[in-house]
Amino acid sequence: MIRVSSIALAAAAAAACSVAMAQGTPSVSTPVTDIKYFGSGVNDGKTGELLAGPAYGDLGKGAHGTFIRMPAGFVSPVHIHTGDYWGVVISGVAVNGLPGSKDVPLPVGSYWFQKGGEQHVTKCVSPSECLFFIGQNAKFDYVAAERP
Repeated sequence: MIRVSSIALAAAAAAACSVAMAQGTPSVSTPVTDIKYFGSGVNDGKTGELLAGPAYGDLGKGAHGTFIRMPAGFVSPVHIHTGDYWGVVISGVAVNGLPGSKDVPLPVGSYWFQKGGEQHVTKCVSPSECLFFIGQNAKFDYVAAERP
């Protein structure tokens, strides 16, 4: 029997491979133990900082596929990203939605699409950290929403 988390990871890997192939890069296989995480600079001021681990590309420069580790209980401030992105939940339970909207739990294997320029909040609502895989055709940015 195939576990749902294995399906989510396979979907993320397939997406990463399709972008990598389109860019003409060679095939790669990266064990989870070889993913090197670094601080993203995004912090909620309570639970800690998001950590990013590259799969392909460079999130600071352009198209990329990146693993994101989010601490348990993390709630982002309202923010936007300039470019669209999609995310897959690999572990934990996430929420991604418009400010003030009802939380829709996204357990392992769930997917979301975030439109660039749209204000939103991202959370890790599980008792353990969340691990996501995000793909984006633009560089990653995190722009705090302007306060009224």
